[in-house]
Amino acid sequence: MKGLMKMGGELSPRASTIITIIGAIGILFIWYLITTFGGVSGTILPKPQDVLTSFGELQTKYGLGHHIWYSVKLNYIGYFEAIGISIILGFIIGLFPLMRGLLSKWVDAIRFVPLTAVTGLFIAWFGIELGMKAHFLAFGIIIYLLPIIVQRIDQVQKVYLQTAYTIGANDWNTFKHVYFPSVVSKISDDIRVMVAISWTYIIVAEMINKELGVGALIFNATKQTRPDWVFAILITIILVGYLQDLLFKYVDYLLFPYKYEKSQVKSRGMNFSKYFIKKA
Repeated sequence: MKGLMKMGGELSPRASTIITIIGAIGILFIWYLITTFGGVSGTILPKPQDVLTSFGELQTKYGLGHHIWYSVKLNYIGYFEAIGISIILGFIIGLFPLMRGLLSKWVDAIRFVPLTAVTGLFIAWFGIELGMKAHFLAFGIIIYLLPIIVQRIDQVQKVYLQTAYTIGANDWNTFKHVYFPSVVSKISDDIRVMVAISWTYIIVAEMINKELGVGALIFNATKQTRPDWVFAILITIILVGYLQDLLFKYVDYLLFPYKYEKSQVKSRGMNFSKYFIKKA
């Protein structure tokens, strides 16, 4: 118990799980007290029990599961498109001085483009169906991921490059055995963090024709003044996003096991070592 408030201390996996559950129960209890005895209107903050009931209503009236699947599918299509384009362009810009001089400043500058302002262009170019939304989502990820990849290339330790050249490695072997594994293992964490950002773009894209996806459901719930539905959809997005985050971590452990030691896995409050770390 003494270590719980120690600056810079760490929680054991068991303590982390217990405290997380206590925190969730505490939030729900405070929420219940405020909405039941605090005189807060249901149009401002719905009761937790009303939000719980609304999950069934959303599934019965609108097919919540179908909309979730559409949004998840859109997320992954846009994500894989963005990752592929970003890695290719990132290495071209980051490795070759001519391309860096021509494009790097423009790549940095394009991050300031407000994405909501270019939705009309994407509609004109690709229509209003799934393809347009995937391209829009990919664009939103690319403008942030591309500069990160260039930065990760610059962070490759010189000692590895010097060692490669010392043993006679050519440019292709240096790229294959030094640049590519080093950069990709690092941007895997950047990609995982950006999953949360991508959901913002998904909501924007799905509100264009308001037919499918959680963005369309949120629009309908807001239009009908149903904050309990809005809260239920937001909670759904949080849960889906959390599961996606676990999936990305799982893939990261499988692809780059050398990044993790057993102690690091435990310090993260996750006992995945038995799955990802081979016993000596």
